[in-house]
Amino acid sequence: MNAAKQERAQGNWQPFFQLIKETKPSKLKIGVALFLSIATTLVSLVIPLFTRDLVDSFSLSSISKGQIVLLAIAFIAQAVAGGLSIYLLNHVGQDIVASLRDRLWKKLLVLPVSYYDNHRTGDTISRMTNDTGVVKGLISEHLSNFFTGIIAIIGSIVTLFYLDWQMTLVMLIAVPLSFSILFPLGRQMYRISKSLQDETASFTTVMNQVLSEIRLVKSSNAEPLEYRNGKRGIENLFRYGIKEGRVQAMIGPLMSFIIMVLLVVIMGYGGMRVSSGALTAGELVAFILYLVQIVMPLGQFTQFFTQLQKAMGATERIIHTLGAEEENYTAGRELKKADGPIHVEHVSFAYDSGETILDDVSFTIKPGKVTAIVGPSGSGKTTMFSLIERYYSPNSGVIRLGDEPIQDFTLASWRSKIGYVSQESPLIAGTIRENICYGLDRPISDEELRKAAAMAYADQFIEEFPDGYDTEVGERGVKLSGGQRQRIGIARALLRDPQILMLDEATSSLDSKSEWIVQQALGNLMKGRTTLVIAHRLSTVVDADQILFMEKGKITGRGVHAELFESHAMYREFATQQLRVKERV
Repeated sequence: MNAAKQERAQGNWQPFFQLIKETKPSKLKIGVALFLSIATTLVSLVIPLFTRDLVDSFSLSSISKGQIVLLAIAFIAQAVAGGLSIYLLNHVGQDIVASLRDRLWKKLLVLPVSYYDNHRTGDTISRMTNDTGVVKGLISEHLSNFFTGIIAIIGSIVTLFYLDWQMTLVMLIAVPLSFSILFPLGRQMYRISKSLQDETASFTTVMNQVLSEIRLVKSSNAEPLEYRNGKRGIENLFRYGIKEGRVQAMIGPLMSFIIMVLLVVIMGYGGMRVSSGALTAGELVAFILYLVQIVMPLGQFTQFFTQLQKAMGATERIIHTLGAEEENYTAGRELKKADGPIHVEHVSFAYDSGETILDDVSFTIKPGKVTAIVGPSGSGKTTMFSLIERYYSPNSGVIRLGDEPIQDFTLASWRSKIGYVSQESPLIAGTIRENICYGLDRPISDEELRKAAAMAYADQFIEEFPDGYDTEVGERGVKLSGGQRQRIGIARALLRDPQILMLDEATSSLDSKSEWIVQQALGNLMKGRTTLVIAHRLSTVVDADQILFMEKGKITGRGVHAELFESHAMYREFATQQLRVKERV
């Protein structure tokens, strides 16, 4: 069991260093930084020897101005080289993190919708922020300490053996003692830090979910519930923070204890050696200085290996995200026109849970005509839309444009031919102009913008705002009414000039007045376009060229309104109920 764990731990190193290598960090900057760090360490190894000579021959007459100048230059050069080394490594760390975040952001934008169905948003955000920050901390804060610590320890021990091998052997008794104390504490710190990372990601998820749906929280009087959930996360973070502080509180005093014991032993034993003439006073001072240069890096090693373990854990999560299957935007040929019929042939689909959503569905959407899909909730209407938009691929069957499967076209060119208006048109935080022009990579003139807004019946309320098209809509468009958001969504679709139009419950959440205005705007949008409509309100689709009735993933009826009213019992029940409701209203 332990061997397997060790093998896995060793196996984590390679992906970590491979990921860092893929960011192509500047080898020159790393080399210069490490060289300066090593040079700084070598200077610090020479200083105790200089101090030895100074102590052994100490008198005012023995101290020359040249010695003082050389010592001052050495200290200044050491400080400057150390500062440059820290800056360069920090620069490299920032470069690596920027490269990782760039790769992650690019990847997140091309991951399929199914990825986000199975991963929480907060966890995904944590990959971009917390995990990459851990990698940066290792490189910019701990890497130089690790290398310089090794050099300091090796150099100090070699020099001490040269000065007095007996004293050195006595001093080295502390090294295994230090390792026996620091390594278990380091492993414990790693476990705590890893749990702290996971808890931070979980807490980020809770905050993101609550704050993004704050209106739902308030309308449901769920503030106490969410406070308890958040407080639980805060308490968990507090508990892990206390555990981390407890380990740190043990490491500091233990290191001080070891140093003090060593100082007492070295000074006591060294004093005996000095009195016997085997050691000079200057050499004893040098021993104490070298002792500090050996013991201090041991604590830094603990921090380095703890951070390295955290970075490898973060790397695993980053690699998992980077390795996720993504949408291929370039495979296939460019679609020039989407003016043919769309054939859905024997399509079946199930999500990862395994429950069948669509079962052997077949129908044809005629070009330039309106096809409506109606039926009870959960019958598979929205899933059908998702398959046509290629958010998912059918488990079996095929969807064709004319005679060609839609998978044969590049994803970007296929989606560019589709205009989509959902039940609640999503808006981004920004201006009305930015929302109408969203996703278009060509400059839009004011004339085009106003024409699209006028056809969507959005120009009237836009021009009433003091800032007009530069009015900020707020996060997710909260400063606008539902009808206004819908009309901006329609203007956006009009500006794209799609050949295929998909309307998903586009008026179901609106009041009667807003619905009438939006219906007029949709009428402008639907002219001359192949249109597929999902509707709960049959009054909006009674004039459709074809109505499909879906139940439990199957099409159980098709035809125009009059045909279905006569031949399909459930459709007739739907129509009759809505008619009665309308009459009462």
